[in-house]
Amino acid sequence: MTRSIRAGLRLSAAFLALTLAAPALAQTPPPAAGGGEDAYFAAGRAALAQRLAVRPIEGRARNVILFIGDGMGISTLTAARLLGAEQAGRAGENVPLAMDGLPHAALVQTYTHDAMVADSAATATAMVTGAKTRNGLLGVAATAPARDCAAALAAPLDSLFGQAEDAGMATGVVTTARVTHATPAAVYAHSPDRNWESDRQLPAAAVEAGCRDIARQMIEWPHGDGLDVVLGGGRAYFTPEGQADPEAPSRSGLRRDGRDLIAEWRAANPTGAFVMDQAGFDAVDPARTPRLLGLFEPDHMRYAHDRENEPSLAEMTLKAIALLEARGQGYVLMVEGARIDHAHHVGQAGAALNDTLAFDAAIRAALEAVDLNDTLVIVTADHSHNLTLTGYPPRGAPVLGLVTGADGAPVRLPDGKPATVLSYANGPGGPMGSRADLSDAHVDDPEFVHPALAPLPSAAHGGEDVAVLAAGPWAHLFGGVIEQQVIYHVMAHALGMGQTRD
Repeated sequence: MTRSIRAGLRLSAAFLALTLAAPALAQTPPPAAGGGEDAYFAAGRAALAQRLAVRPIEGRARNVILFIGDGMGISTLTAARLLGAEQAGRAGENVPLAMDGLPHAALVQTYTHDAMVADSAATATAMVTGAKTRNGLLGVAATAPARDCAAALAAPLDSLFGQAEDAGMATGVVTTARVTHATPAAVYAHSPDRNWESDRQLPAAAVEAGCRDIARQMIEWPHGDGLDVVLGGGRAYFTPEGQADPEAPSRSGLRRDGRDLIAEWRAANPTGAFVMDQAGFDAVDPARTPRLLGLFEPDHMRYAHDRENEPSLAEMTLKAIALLEARGQGYVLMVEGARIDHAHHVGQAGAALNDTLAFDAAIRAALEAVDLNDTLVIVTADHSHNLTLTGYPPRGAPVLGLVTGADGAPVRLPDGKPATVLSYANGPGGPMGSRADLSDAHVDDPEFVHPALAPLPSAAHGGEDVAVLAAGPWAHLFGGVIEQQVIYHVMAHALGMGQTRD
């Protein structure tokens, strides 16, 4: 075990100890009156002692890891904590997630320049450039109207990742979405429309005005020597029409310009590795591989509950850290748990929570692999979703279940039908008539579509604040209520961007 990993384990353990009292408490009811000290009181006192021991780290960060749980609002965090406890066979609402142990936190306002409720393009842009923009815009200032190529070309926003590359650092992006999707694309792309992922989506007028599609921008990124690690999905956006996908022959590429961007990347990186399945990924030696491109699906990667022949988010995160660390110049890495959002959009709360737990596993793995004395770790969400947890279920009740009384029997509402613990304000589970009777439904199935108040083909995002949790150099700057673009400014400050690096 290396020095940095040993140091990281010590520091991570110290921070995560803030939550260690909670699991024991979850199994320990308060004593009867006159029977001694209340267990909740004792746990609170222990948590205070742990927090009093936390001290700010003010040295310059060598590395930054930005974890983004797409659509991971507060209700999703709470519900995932409950499901994680159930899956571990431990009853209790306060069995912590790995991210719960990060000692510094704030609430983040996610509104955009033109919208009360945000999309992922504008929010990711705020986090990596330090400026808010319009919904749908990537790496472009709010002065540019949507889909206006000329205006976008005149108003680019610099990304922290481009700044890091220009300073000689290593950079990487890990996601369970297409690598050209909104959140990862904010790292490297400038586009007035997040949907211009391949030239198939790019209008002729935009081509004539000089705009390039997002996949091409990734391959042709002009900063430093380019992104060192890119892992995710979206092969079809890099390959030409008519070229069958090697794993899914019924699928073919989307590009109309005839370019095979994967082949171009391989030609430009003869010592790098391109992988597209678990075996290829496992064979990559980070110490011998200076560049890595992994595209594991023609489209998005699979949900965590049905993952097959592709690495987990935790595995991708650890591989990225090892490869970037081997470059020896410090690094900036984004890790996105993208499919939390996708599952919420289709009303599959179980799938969303399982992907949240997979995202948390990646955070845990990273905390065990880095030194928090020199690595700033930030966990946040780009926006929330309209998931709610309600109905007064008793302690220990399944979060993917029906609301029950103390006797375990489902509570019947005035219409005589039970309700689920989790539901949505709107989405595909909305009734088109009377409410469905879910008495015999498999509510715990990850693909069960949870009920919604109003019918909508795709559940809408939520506009409330999200959390940011952090540890490492300058993490203590996160506190109170902040604007989303402040995340960039904390990262840049921690890295000493604009100052002479050691």
